[in-house]
Amino acid sequence: MKLTEKSRIYVAGHRGLVGSAVVRSLQRRGYERLIVRSHMELDLTEQAAVRAFFDETRPQAVIMAAARVGGIHANNSHPAGFLRDNLLIQDNVIDAAYASGVEKFVFLGSSCIYPKLAPQPIKEDYLLTGPLEPTNEWYAIAKIAGIKMCQAYRREYGFNAISLMPTNLYGPGDNFELQSSHVLPALIRKFHEAKQRNAKSVEIWGTGAPRREFLHVDDLAEAVLYLLQHYDEEAIVNIGWGEDLTIHELAETVMSAIGYSGTLTFDRSKPDGTPRKLLDVSRLHGLGWHPSISLRPGIEGTYAWFKEHAADARL
Repeated sequence: MKLTEKSRIYVAGHRGLVGSAVVRSLQRRGYERLIVRSHMELDLTEQAAVRAFFDETRPQAVIMAAARVGGIHANNSHPAGFLRDNLLIQDNVIDAAYASGVEKFVFLGSSCIYPKLAPQPIKEDYLLTGPLEPTNEWYAIAKIAGIKMCQAYRREYGFNAISLMPTNLYGPGDNFELQSSHVLPALIRKFHEAKQRNAKSVEIWGTGAPRREFLHVDDLAEAVLYLLQHYDEEAIVNIGWGEDLTIHELAETVMSAIGYSGTLTFDRSKPDGTPRKLLDVSRLHGLGWHPSISLRPGIEGTYAWFKEHAADARL
């Protein structure tokens, strides 16, 4: 579809890391008719409320950034909630979007949908070719169901839905709460607090050996808007940087960016998760899009945001 500044675009999950970045990107481009609702205004797990919302607002495009998310600890602690809430949220929104005549739907998944021991880098075709990582399989299964629902609605009803699979994300608006955050924001908070206390060392979960890829959320937002207008196929598309590093190397990068001069220790009793997760982004590059925010400046900008908002309760 061809979007204009007058197009009605619903960004689900606009207060989260991804949704807020998408809203910023749309606003920079001059889009005037963005549709957003907070959780207090619209509970996406309630089917009747979601249907009434779509009947009232009639968006032309939907960017589905709403989800219940968290790191290893949160996934392990609340498997039922992660599976139930994400299934309800995406099923309600996808079905109501189709029923109300939405012209283009963007579903955002996650790189955790791929098998734990998938060949590296991970191609989109590796989906459902092996067992998932046990520490986040509940979230992954929900996201896989969302992908398949989009594909099924495309095949049976002609619904123009695309599915994008981001790698590990970070940036302004991230969750820095240690019990529920992902690794990069957790490291930023740990090193920041250690620097303030003049602590001699910082403990990192696991061995530090797993390799991870990271993409700044503002890059993801640019990719989403690019593919919203330039991609209309059933096949999923990986969104990533195309390079990875070990958690140990990541910790050293964050230490340097923050200016912490202590030492690292590793708690090997804690789970490492998947040994490596590097996305193959050749399909994305073939569609004409490349990221621009490299890791070190991205971390520095995220740390600056964290310091500015450190008094917020969520942090």
